[in-house]
Amino acid sequence: MTLWLSLGMLFTFAAIVVVLFRWWNVRCIGVTPVSTLTFIAILFTSGLDVGLIMFPLTEFAGYADLAESPEYGFANPLAIEFGFWGFLIWGFYFLTCFYFCIIEPKVGFFERPLVKWINNAVIIGTCAFTAFLLLVNLPWYLPQLGDGESVIPVFYLIVLISIAAAVYSSSHLKYVRILSLGSSVLFIALIGMMWSGAFLNDTASPGDFLATAALIGDYFANLHQFMLPLNDYHEFYLFWWFSWSIMIGQFTARFVSGLRTWQLMLAMLIFPSVAIGTWFTVLYHYHAEGLSISTWINLAMISVGILMVINSLDSLIRLYTENLKLTTRHLGKSRYYIGNFIAMCGLTALFQLDFLRIQWVGALVIAIYFACFAYILLFKRQEVFAIEGSPEENTLDYKRIELAN
Repeated sequence: MTLWLSLGMLFTFAAIVVVLFRWWNVRCIGVTPVSTLTFIAILFTSGLDVGLIMFPLTEFAGYADLAESPEYGFANPLAIEFGFWGFLIWGFYFLTCFYFCIIEPKVGFFERPLVKWINNAVIIGTCAFTAFLLLVNLPWYLPQLGDGESVIPVFYLIVLISIAAAVYSSSHLKYVRILSLGSSVLFIALIGMMWSGAFLNDTASPGDFLATAALIGDYFANLHQFMLPLNDYHEFYLFWWFSWSIMIGQFTARFVSGLRTWQLMLAMLIFPSVAIGTWFTVLYHYHAEGLSISTWINLAMISVGILMVINSLDSLIRLYTENLKLTTRHLGKSRYYIGNFIAMCGLTALFQLDFLRIQWVGALVIAIYFACFAYILLFKRQEVFAIEGSPEENTLDYKRIELAN
């Protein structure tokens, strides 16, 4: 699995270089373009899930334990955490977003029946894994409702409500903008709330946070270290990112608003990374100073985390139902709601039973990468290298999203 993952990583970075070299200044326009601000909000909130909120406080100590994990010795825990979530790996999303916006319309690889079914199996599986992560992490973030370790009925209820909300919101594209912008605003408010809490405890000043944020510089000084898996845990993260990459690229490609290729890459690498880096800096300050998190902040964190889950599930459910022609237009609202709700609940249970693993999904996505590349070389090489821009039918008409279902 490690060799397969390493080959996938090297191929992805090489493909990004080729894209930038060949189509550096191509203007990218999606099927339903939105403003750049809305596009970035959609990218950030759809491309991340509850793990961003829940994982870091549980991981900093492990990254600092060099006796147990000496492979982390080249950087501080904040830089390691950022490396697992930020900057370089957002290149996965840039590559797939560019592919679905510019190349796939000429290639049609994902319209081939077998590829379509495999791709949608990946989407559905990753969708369920997102709900599973929420379920298994709720005891740690809401110990007030249990013993801090066991999954109790109220946690199942929270996950069921989240799935139901996502299924409902996925029934119409207009909810994307509301969910994405709303999630982004609440995430910024959460950062402000936690910074204010540290400031009121006399443990933080603007200078302190800047000094803490500077620790992320270790990541950029050791960028090459993150290009291949460091250990099994990093491998898990990378497979996780691969599992998301095709579907996030396919989903976000429709919203691109005329950015040049190089601008699209910078937007997709920098803006989410700034938000992630700011959030991790605040969390690392709490960790380093040993600050306790109040009940109100705890509830705010889990609320934003749940909203991110709903946002992610919304985009993924919409994507696979459109791909498989299982939308409300085809099924009717009742069958759409009930069918997707049952499917998501069932698959979430399979992850909890350890019947499915996200690493398998990520490995399958790498196989799709290689298969797509081989298909282009064998059958569509001339068409692809003749591409000079977005499909002619894609125009900067921001009203299209209002008319879309």
